[in-house]
Amino acid sequence: MSESPGRRRGLRLYSIPAHRAFADALVAGLLRRYGADRMALARGVVLVPNNRAGLAISDAFVRASGGALLLPRIVALGGDDLEAAVGAALDPADAVPPLPPAIDPLERRMILARLVSEERAASGRAVDAAEAVRLAGELARTLDQLIVEEVPPETLAAIDPGEGLSDHWEASLRLFRLLLDRWPQERERLGRVDAAWRRVQLLDRQAARWRADPPARFVCAAGITDPAPAVARLLRVVAGLPEGAVVFADLDLHLPEEEWEALGPRRPDPLTGLRRRAIEVHPQFHLKLLLERIGAARGEVTRWGAVSEQDAGAARGRAIANALAPAAFTAKWTRLDAADRRLAEVEAVELATPAEEAQAIALKLREAVEEPGRTAALVTPDRALARRVAAHCRRWNIQVDDSAGRPLTILPPGTLLAAIVEAAAQGFAPMALLTLLKHPLIRAGAERGAWLDGVRRLDRALRGPRPGPGLDGIDRHLAGGNDRERAIRSRAAEWWGETRVLLDPIARVFGDGETSLAALVAGLREAAQRLAGDEAWRGLAGRAAADLLAALEEQAPRGPALVTPAGFATMLRQLMDESAVRLLPRERHPRLAIYGLMEARLQSADLMILSGLNEGVWPGLPAPDPWLAPRVRAELGLPGLERGIGTAAHDFAQALGARRVLLTRARRDQRSPALASRFWLRLEAMTGERFPRTSALADWARALDHGGTPSPAARPAPLPPAVLRPRAISVTEVDRLKADPYAFYARRILKLLPLDPVDADPSAAWRGTAVHAVLEAWARDDRCDPAALLPRARLLLQDPAAHPLLRALWQPRLVAAFEWIATRTLADRAEGRGVLAVEGRGRAELSGIALDGRFDRIDRMPDGGLGIIDYKTGKAPSVAAVRGGFNLQLGLLGAIAEQGGFDGVRGAATAFEYWSLAKKGEGFGSVSSPADPVGKGGRIPTGEFVAAARESFAQAAARWLTGEEAFTAKLHPEFAPYAEYDQLMRRDEWYGREQARG
Repeated sequence: MSESPGRRRGLRLYSIPAHRAFADALVAGLLRRYGADRMALARGVVLVPNNRAGLAISDAFVRASGGALLLPRIVALGGDDLEAAVGAALDPADAVPPLPPAIDPLERRMILARLVSEERAASGRAVDAAEAVRLAGELARTLDQLIVEEVPPETLAAIDPGEGLSDHWEASLRLFRLLLDRWPQERERLGRVDAAWRRVQLLDRQAARWRADPPARFVCAAGITDPAPAVARLLRVVAGLPEGAVVFADLDLHLPEEEWEALGPRRPDPLTGLRRRAIEVHPQFHLKLLLERIGAARGEVTRWGAVSEQDAGAARGRAIANALAPAAFTAKWTRLDAADRRLAEVEAVELATPAEEAQAIALKLREAVEEPGRTAALVTPDRALARRVAAHCRRWNIQVDDSAGRPLTILPPGTLLAAIVEAAAQGFAPMALLTLLKHPLIRAGAERGAWLDGVRRLDRALRGPRPGPGLDGIDRHLAGGNDRERAIRSRAAEWWGETRVLLDPIARVFGDGETSLAALVAGLREAAQRLAGDEAWRGLAGRAAADLLAALEEQAPRGPALVTPAGFATMLRQLMDESAVRLLPRERHPRLAIYGLMEARLQSADLMILSGLNEGVWPGLPAPDPWLAPRVRAELGLPGLERGIGTAAHDFAQALGARRVLLTRARRDQRSPALASRFWLRLEAMTGERFPRTSALADWARALDHGGTPSPAARPAPLPPAVLRPRAISVTEVDRLKADPYAFYARRILKLLPLDPVDADPSAAWRGTAVHAVLEAWARDDRCDPAALLPRARLLLQDPAAHPLLRALWQPRLVAAFEWIATRTLADRAEGRGVLAVEGRGRAELSGIALDGRFDRIDRMPDGGLGIIDYKTGKAPSVAAVRGGFNLQLGLLGAIAEQGGFDGVRGAATAFEYWSLAKKGEGFGSVSSPADPVGKGGRIPTGEFVAAARESFAQAAARWLTGEEAFTAKLHPEFAPYAEYDQLMRRDEWYGREQARG
């Protein structure tokens, strides 16, 4: 073979195809060349893209050595501390004057956030601190791209937006220019430089040193795909060193020249001046761009000769390249030989849901563990899927590390900080407060049991509509309530008094509205320490939380001046989302791994599982740039927003080249059906009927959670002995007993009472309770004076403890209804009718049962009889319900009154009325009656109403209270609209079948 032009110029450029295990093939080649002299190997330098890739190459050296070996220096160009790596591994640190230190990333972000806030406020488009911090993060990324791509700031100033840009983009561009003017001043004042600029200088300095004084040791740049100009200049120098080499990861040497040229990059047409659109979504685009910036042609690159035992067949490499061809050239798929589109040792499985997909992946990892020495790795950009898989593996005591880390937001210290801030930002609303107090880090250890007992008492006391805001609102709520509620709340108040002190720091700071960021951070740290002690800062996640708060407090003076509580909650969540926590190496399983796309580069395993292959996940949607419009980015020469799709495609191709591969996707996500990834669809279209689809793994995943053939429950009809059947019942329970005997059984015999939800929306029943409270106070304190009803109602409705919804939405309606009650009461008084009693309770014995009843109001009628009145905030019961033997409470109250069961009230009931406060016509309030003197309209005659109620009650008592009839569920479902016990009776399992039988 004749020597290539690259060899004549001294450039050593190589490529390892996708079907070869990169790290093992690279190490095999280095050992073949330098392994004979172990000291020569140890003096060498291997440049890698990131620390994880360096670890993969170190492991490959260990596998290949078979014994003790002095490894070459491995330097990660994308590591966090490039200067330390350069100084320690490449050249003496004091060889040249030191560069200025880089500004701390959080410090830069806070300064940029302040600049964004100031400039937005000056332009009349103010943003809160949280939004400013978010925009500052995007601004920092755009600034770094300008630095990395070496675009001078004056280039941006020279761009004319011209026509075609919206007002939004023009405003963003003007603001970006202003910030570019102000940022260098801030940077110079601090005596710092941007970390990206410093990295460029370090790379250029190293390139200059090696160019002037080539090292005697070998230098190999392996798997670096970053096409940044500074990286390209360094790689060109490395490729030209006497003992240098640049080894690309899957630079396709066999891609047809027509397809290679179609990729781009963009160059102005010499005749029209227009730029040709590049195919940045192709997996080879960034490699071609890097090669051009190095100053070499593809013909100068040769294949790295070494192989390894981890390699797949060459046919796999051809199939990958064909499947990922540019869209304009996919017609060749119909002409390909079967060997060029065969995916041997590849399986693809579609699962129904993400949960099922995680289950299947975990099973495959578990299977790999069963075989000694076998390795397996999951590669996915879907962090939620990765966490699910890791959780499934923990069921089998398999600890699989997610190399991308877990965000601090979802780890216990992070959720504690978020819960504290959220509770304070919501004014200690019940749901947020209880979420905080139940956090597992609070009072962990011996005190945990007693603490949870107190939290449960508070939980019980806070059930129902939300109390007033703040800790004072909780205090007022626990001090109030009716007789039943007061007993529950008093038990919680004993514990709450001591707990409240722990929340004072954050409540005090958040109660001031807008305040300084430093004060909020200090209050948050003090509250976390008081609540959880050292548990808040224990372990890797605890240290990460402590470091974040310390850094945020230190840099707070450089950020926005004032922050709202809600803004601080959002800001903290953003920063914790960006803080990843990783397991220590000793905590990871030695043969299993979970990788993100970046961490998976250069990795290999016996089985690679590529998961989350849905559009929008792999590849992900391009992240928008809020500062520069796509056209402006193109004119500046910045990477297109779709460049990331090409990088994701290259990552897919690399992982697909493993010896054995499993592809997985879920047919739907959490919300809706999902579209298969374009990579999946390409493989499917290219292989056609040979697409390696399998269903066995899906069957195993479903079988693992399969609970067997369901056996629906029958309609419950418990039959308790007579001794357990109650001999006392309230008027309001009679309808429940007759319509749904099982619900009565669960409530009265099993003593299962439904609890209101925490922070519940005010229901119709709660609204009725509020109305009755007003009317009870009117009767007790004002002796039912019509003139005093409206002032009394306004006094109670304007109480700070009253629910905001009651005041804001219902107050106008209730005031109108109370006006109607006052007017109607005054008119009745003029006709000789007077209020006899309000909100009373009494008891009488009917049919051997003690019947307990509470009335809303009883009037003395002009004829001397009693008028039983029931207030309704909604509609009154229908005539059909009354004729069916339901809603006879008024008649039963009349029966109790006739027996003298109410103190001070005795006589025959001659009127039965529902006073509805609902809207009717143009106004509020109406009176209706389930009885009529002559039975008009199908109603029960007034003189027979009490007797009918007695008879109906006697029949019910004889069947279920003194008799032996079963308490059948939903006996009359049309009159049993309540659903508190539907789940207990397993209604959905039998209701439809019972109806069909009927």
